[in-house]
Amino acid sequence: MEGIIIYCDGASKGNPGRGGWGALVASKDSVRELGGREDHTTNNRMELLAAAEALAYAATLPEAPITVHTDSSYVINGITKWVRGWASRGWMTSQNKEVLNQDLWQQLVAAKDACAGRITWTYVGGHIGIAGNERVDTIASDFAEKKPVSLYDGSRAAYTVDITNITHDAELHEAKAKTKSRSSAKAYSYISSVDGKVMTHKTWSECEARVRGKKARFKKATSPSEEQDIIRSFSS
Repeated sequence: MEGIIIYCDGASKGNPGRGGWGALVASKDSVRELGGREDHTTNNRMELLAAAEALAYAATLPEAPITVHTDSSYVINGITKWVRGWASRGWMTSQNKEVLNQDLWQQLVAAKDACAGRITWTYVGGHIGIAGNERVDTIASDFAEKKPVSLYDGSRAAYTVDITNITHDAELHEAKAKTKSRSSAKAYSYISSVDGKVMTHKTWSECEARVRGKKARFKKATSPSEEQDIIRSFSS
């Protein structure tokens, strides 16, 4: 049986800040794109809303297996591992704190239950060239930024986004992995440039204190040689 394919994503410009969500739901014969925005929200709330709205729409389609593609580990872990425990404790965490975004978790649970036994949750990396994920990311971001958004609602045959291919762009994936690795690497120093004057700092707090509220440039160096390269680039 031909399944239903879902991609969903959320975005916020500031966290909290202006937010948007986007989704696409594809059946054997049709594709409908969905989306919306909120003026003050978080990325996680938009991720949850995208998944909930997509599944709610999928529940109105002829019954078929559903594959949900999302780049949110928060959504996947929550709906597959955490919600049962939260609900059993009256929507409290194991640390006896109220579950964040309880209203949207409950909305997502209701949408999931309407499609009970038919859903496979699939994690896909964001911004690595997966066409379906890139499309819903664009929808979410455009809604967040109040840009005009044209949502497709028509035949599967005429839809131009390749939603069946979840292989990623190897170069984009490698670049993202390198960025993630570098961001977690231990800092050798931090370099700042304010009004053309370049300074080095041993801690981020020192660098942050200098650049906060100013028109400035700053960057982390992970080695002495990289420190010198950054100083030269900031001085040129």
